[in-house]
Amino acid sequence: MSDTRNVWVFVEQDEGRIAEVSLELVAKGRELADELGSELWALLCGDGVEALATALIERGADRVLLAEAPELALYRTLPYARVITRLVTEKGPYILLFGASPVGRDLAPRVASAVRSGLTADCTDLQIGDFESKKDAVVYKDLLLQIRPAFGGNLIATIVNPKRRPQMATVREGVMRVRDAEKGRKGRVERVECSFEPGDLALEILSRELRESTVRLKDSPVIVSGGAGVATEEEFQLVRDLANALGGEVGASRAAVDSGLIGKEHQVGQTGTTVRPRLYIAAGISGAIQHRAGMAESNKIIAINTDPDAPIFQIAHYKIVGDLKEVIPLMIDALREKAK
Repeated sequence: MSDTRNVWVFVEQDEGRIAEVSLELVAKGRELADELGSELWALLCGDGVEALATALIERGADRVLLAEAPELALYRTLPYARVITRLVTEKGPYILLFGASPVGRDLAPRVASAVRSGLTADCTDLQIGDFESKKDAVVYKDLLLQIRPAFGGNLIATIVNPKRRPQMATVREGVMRVRDAEKGRKGRVERVECSFEPGDLALEILSRELRESTVRLKDSPVIVSGGAGVATEEEFQLVRDLANALGGEVGASRAAVDSGLIGKEHQVGQTGTTVRPRLYIAAGISGAIQHRAGMAESNKIIAINTDPDAPIFQIAHYKIVGDLKEVIPLMIDALREKAK
């Protein structure tokens, strides 16, 4: 492999639409490349997707490696892994990032295994920094600091890979901010050759069925979430009623999901969705670090809890110490009165 320090991002796309997590990674990759004084390369695979290269350059990519072939039209593990592994082996990126999506979680480990590199999964932050190895008495400069929750989210671990390249990580959706497009930004599109072995095409896609999620936590400007303090279905209905009155989405902490009050697609936090709405209302949520990590950057936070010392109050802009069974109906009545 080469000694370049380029940052690569695998760009996930489906039917000509770039995944949101890939746009987030392009923005973060731009930051990392600037800090390293290197280039950001976007790796785009598919068939008939050349038009997406311009969008990636406008978002910050210096070069787009474009792999187009009919075999890459729909995602299949082996053809994609074959192309990416060959490119990594030939061109030697310093850092290689994937989204922690179903595709990224399937593809990244196979590539890491093929190139004999480490992989840190489900990162929530990435930084460039130094690492001093006490074992080797060596200071490794400008490593990728791969930050992720550990031990069920009770600790935040920083993981480094000082000796193998590329440094690889998958990153959770929603934890990075998307970069605004810079119209007219210049970059290079490099077409790459695609070749496959017969075994790569053993799996054939005969048909597929797409089902859009009805829960759009990331896109909602208002989210009302219930937690362990919401003890029954009737109480959780109050959370739903308040969300409906505000025209928002219903969220939940892991405790509410684990208790069966609502589905996992509504979960906010380190093991759920990271959100940044204009208004976040936390009802009966104590505010464990795992939950706060997923909503702390909300523009305005209202917390309702019977415990005046609940950790959620540390980040709340408005704090209501009280029983949600009494507070939420009053809030709904006030909203209805205002709407008259």
